[in-house]
Amino acid sequence: MSQIDELQARITAALDRITKGLDGREAAGDPAEMVKLRQDIEDEKLANAQLEERVRTLRERLEAREAELEAARSAQSDSLRKLDADLQSLRKANQQLRDNNQALREAHQAGVAEPHLINKSMLAELEGLRAARAADRDEVEAVLTELGQVIAEAGDDTATKTEDA
Repeated sequence: MSQIDELQARITAALDRITKGLDGREAAGDPAEMVKLRQDIEDEKLANAQLEERVRTLRERLEAREAELEAARSAQSDSLRKLDADLQSLRKANQQLRDNNQALREAHQAGVAEPHLINKSMLAELEGLRAARAADRDEVEAVLTELGQVIAEAGDDTATKTEDA
């Protein structure tokens, strides 16, 4: 981009010099030379306009790409937060299950049958399974999102190479 800006500045400076030269020579100038100089000015203006259009196009593509990357970062961050929450839930459910199993072992050693402990243990186990399933689902979604981004980038690279060719 800096090369394009530099070339644009050089072209503008050249156009200014040509214009100043034409102003000074109009009274005594050769008509054929004047036509050539005017044509040179028009050619430089056209080249300058083409460069400006290319710079504008490149800036638009850059801004679009930056917006895509920011959206991907945001989606990835949300996905990681959700995965973290599910993993925390899984840890909590597993701890509850361990506590209930310990209480069941103690009740069994004491020879006491505690139906509410069995129910509590089964509920904790179900909650642990649900949390594990949610964590697995979030992990799969994160992987699929990442794969989608990689595939999209590969497609963009192919399209860019085709455009540049």
